[in-house]
Amino acid sequence: MPTPRLLEDYVKKMAADRSAKAVEPSLAPVSYLWRWSRLLPAALLLVGILFQFFMPLSLNGSPFFVASPLIAAPLFSLGRTLAFGGAAFAFAATLRFVTEMRGEESVVPSMGPQLTTIAFATAIAALVNVMVRLSSERLSSAHEVAEAAQRAVLPTPSKNVAGLRVAARYQAAQREALIGGDLYGARSTPHGVRLVMGDVRGKGMAAIETVSVVLGAFREASEQEETLSGVARRLEEALVRDRADRDNTDEETFVTCVLVEIPTGHQVVRLLNCGHPAPLLLGGDGSVTPLTPSTFRLPLGLLDLAPSPGRPDTWDFPPDSTLLLYTDGLSEARDATGTFYDPASRLTGRTFPTPARLLSTLVEDVQDFSGGLTEDDMALLAVHRPTPTPATRI
Repeated sequence: MPTPRLLEDYVKKMAADRSAKAVEPSLAPVSYLWRWSRLLPAALLLVGILFQFFMPLSLNGSPFFVASPLIAAPLFSLGRTLAFGGAAFAFAATLRFVTEMRGEESVVPSMGPQLTTIAFATAIAALVNVMVRLSSERLSSAHEVAEAAQRAVLPTPSKNVAGLRVAARYQAAQREALIGGDLYGARSTPHGVRLVMGDVRGKGMAAIETVSVVLGAFREASEQEETLSGVARRLEEALVRDRADRDNTDEETFVTCVLVEIPTGHQVVRLLNCGHPAPLLLGGDGSVTPLTPSTFRLPLGLLDLAPSPGRPDTWDFPPDSTLLLYTDGLSEARDATGTFYDPASRLTGRTFPTPARLLSTLVEDVQDFSGGLTEDDMALLAVHRPTPTPATRI
């Protein structure tokens, strides 16, 4: 049996990881910097004009005119890049013409080298723009392949599972690949509707391989096992076998997950939480109840420290209520001040006509809250129990 010291050390480690994320500098300012940077090429043209007008005639604004198309190259299309270059060339030539009309050309350096430099810079900017676009197209193609792999491994559940309305959403972090370690599943089984929501430690192909192993084991175990504890045990065994097959000796490999069972009749929901963020139960009146587990359970892959996954908790599942499962990409999204997103408080007092609308609203709200930048992938799964339709008397 594990000692309390082992469990205490694990809890402290998880808390330290969360605290470390909290003190990381927010990436939201980068989003604003990107938006404002698109004004820089035009601003450089304006500065060049003002510089040429108000500085001594022996100086000119050619550095600003040269910089404008070069800055525009990675930010805009080829046409706009050439337009900025053309504008820079035209402004420089016009200012030279005005100077000559005023009879001051004798104190102004020759315009030929300036116009030649601007034209050469525009050609370089066009080349840079083409190279950036080709690179972006290759990256986009790679993302499409990654998304296809993600969908093959993580298919979208049916919208109706044994009378329950289901919606799922996978939102990749902007600076991450589409392939990640979040997983979900919903199945109608002889034991009722069974769900899984999980998060594999790590990213990339190693994580998606683990996702495939967990979901494959879940599909089989959810049909055969009588209890959620049995399902958890089967998932743990699958992870241990996969680790041995791949000769993976990384002791830090684990999967946080929550297993859900909604028996026929849909009156209750049973949860077995293995180190995962607590699901939320959204009432039809706008109330939000966090379904916090009664006992602490370790993630899958660490059950050698506590072999028994424990017993599930049971909660009422009233009509017109929705069960929301999510990964920590939602609860650990942060705003510009480093404050974590709190889905319970953000959803309190709100109702949604469909689970799909709930998830779309959540994704939009998180994007607004974080300034469009999130640090982790986010998986969402919502299950709504409709209000029974009264039987019609004949």
